[in-house]
Amino acid sequence: MPPEEEHRVEVHLDRLLAARGMTLTQLAEEVGVTVVNLSILKNGRAKAIRFSTLTAICHALDCTVGDLLTCRDPQ
Repeated sequence: MPPEEEHRVEVHLDRLLAARGMTLTQLAEEVGVTVVNLSILKNGRAKAIRFSTLTAICHALDCTVGDLLTCRDPQ
């Protein structure tokens, strides 16, 4: 698989943060993850995410995994 097609997962962290009036720094403090790691996730450059981190983000943002992550249709 070519590198640009490694995955079709889209992360909607920026939209959820804006909707809740929360900054990435605030989320990082609440979840216990570095701002750098959350930024990598937010910008769609993450290769993986731990279930514990995913659970903590969803808890902090009061959302579901489906609110945070979606999968694009293949082109």
